[in-house]
Amino acid sequence: MSPSTTASVSTHILDTSVGRPAEGVAVHLSARAGREAVWQALGGSATDGDGRCKDLPALPEGTTHVRLDFAVEPYFEESANQQADAQQDAPANRDSGAFFPEVAITFAVVAGEHYHVPLLLNPFGYSVYRGS
Repeated sequence: MSPSTTASVSTHILDTSVGRPAEGVAVHLSARAGREAVWQALGGSATDGDGRCKDLPALPEGTTHVRLDFAVEPYFEESANQQADAQQDAPANRDSGAFFPEVAITFAVVAGEHYHVPLLLNPFGYSVYRGS
């Protein structure tokens, strides 16, 4: 597959509630070729100690839309007690670990371009942007 005939995607997650990368978050990648096309699940990965997914699958030729699904609830459930101990004013228990149990980001792509989509995450909100 030639880099000029398809787009590529990478991502990383920063947990802004603690100012550190979010390790161990499952990320699933899907793609489609047009607004009316059916989503095709391509596979997934999990963030490493640097909060990065270095092994997301390649996008198929003809991809026009990409969806990244981040399973953040297990991450916050796992780290809630550790974070509460580390933060002076943090509550000992959160309702479910995260207000948003999952984050789905959908974006348009053009063949030959690379798309880095960082997720800035905290238990009660998130932000994404096209990085470099």
